[in-house]
Amino acid sequence: MIMEENLLKTCLYDKHVALGALMSPFGGFIMPIQYTNITDEHNAVRHRAGMFDVSHMGEIFVSGPDAEKYVNHVFSNNIEGMEDGKILYGMMLNHEGGTVDDLLVYKEFEPDHYLLVVNASNIAKDYDWLCAQTEGYDVKVVNASDSWGQIALQGPEAEKYAVGTLGLAPAAELGFYTYYEAEHKGERMIVSRTGYTGEDGFEIYASHEAINEMWDILLDAGVVPCGLGCRDTLRFEAGLPLYGHELADDITPLEAGLGMFAKVKDKSDFIGRDALVAQKEAGLTRKSVGIELQDKAIPRAGYPVEVDGVQVGVVTTGYRSISTDRSVCVALVDKAYTELGTKVEIRIRKKVFPGIVTKRRFYETNYKK
Repeated sequence: MIMEENLLKTCLYDKHVALGALMSPFGGFIMPIQYTNITDEHNAVRHRAGMFDVSHMGEIFVSGPDAEKYVNHVFSNNIEGMEDGKILYGMMLNHEGGTVDDLLVYKEFEPDHYLLVVNASNIAKDYDWLCAQTEGYDVKVVNASDSWGQIALQGPEAEKYAVGTLGLAPAAELGFYTYYEAEHKGERMIVSRTGYTGEDGFEIYASHEAINEMWDILLDAGVVPCGLGCRDTLRFEAGLPLYGHELADDITPLEAGLGMFAKVKDKSDFIGRDALVAQKEAGLTRKSVGIELQDKAIPRAGYPVEVDGVQVGVVTTGYRSISTDRSVCVALVDKAYTELGTKVEIRIRKKVFPGIVTKRRFYETNYKK
C-alpha cells in the first residue's frame, strides 16, 4: 500500500483514483503511472491522442526592469530580444557546468515578464537557487506552482481535440514552441504548442477548476488518459532527456549532447559558461549515446556499459521500445566509445549482451515541427 501522507496531490488526483489508475510516488507527488497499461497508452499518443496530468510541474514567474538580463544570466539559452509568445528550452547550470534543471522559458506578453516551467522534483531547489541569484538585479521571483493545474494533450489528433472539443480555436495557429493567453471564467489560461512525447500537442495551464473541467470534457470525447509510465517511454524514444538520468548536477549539457541549448558563442556571460568553455577546450571525456542491443534483454538505468570486460559507461534510460520493438538505451559513455557503430556490451545482472552505438533518437514521428 502506498503511503501518501507526505506526498503532494495534483488538482486531478480524485479523477485518477476514480479511473482506477495505478498511483505511485514521483517527484514528491502521488501520480498516475498507468490507467490500463503502458503499451496501449503509448500507442494512443503515437497514433491518436492522449492526455496527461502534468500539474506537478512548477511555474515560476520572473518580472521587473532587469528580468531579461537576469533570466539570461541564469539560463543557458539566449533570450535576448525574444518575441512575446515565444518559448525556449534550455538549462540552469551550476558554476561547474552541471545542470541544476532543464526548463522552458516563456516570454510573456507583458513587458519584462517571463514564465519558467521547471521539473516537479526540482521546484523548491530551483526556486531557492533562483532567489539566490537575484543580487544586483531589480527583479521579482514568484513560485506560483500551487496555483496552476496543467494538462498535456498529445498526439496526431491533439489539434482536433484542442480546437473542436475544448474550443481553443487560436491553438490551430500556434507554431511549435509558441503560446497564446486567454481567460477561462475570468481566470488566466495559457495554451502552448509544446510537449514531451515527440508528437504534436499542447500544454494547457489554468486554474484547478478549469483543468478539472477540461479533463472531463476530453475524457467524454474519447481522449485516452495516460500515465507517467508512457510519458517516459514516449520521451525516451524521441530522444528527449529526463532530469536525474540524462541530465544532473554532475552532467553538463555538452556531455548530454545538448550543447545547442547552451549558447557559449552567443552569450558572453551566464552561470556555468566558463566551465563549459573549459570543458570544450579540454575535450569531453564522456558523452551521451544511444545503444541498441542485439538481443531482447532490456537494459535499465544504472546497468554498466562494458568493453572487453572493463566498464566504460552506465545506462541512464533503457527500454524495449514500444514503437520499434527493439531493446535500446541511452548511456553516458567514455568518449573513446561514442562513435556510431562502436561495439559495446551491457551487463545485465551476471550476463553481458552485445550492443552497438546508435543515435539517441530511436523513433521518428510524423510530426513536422
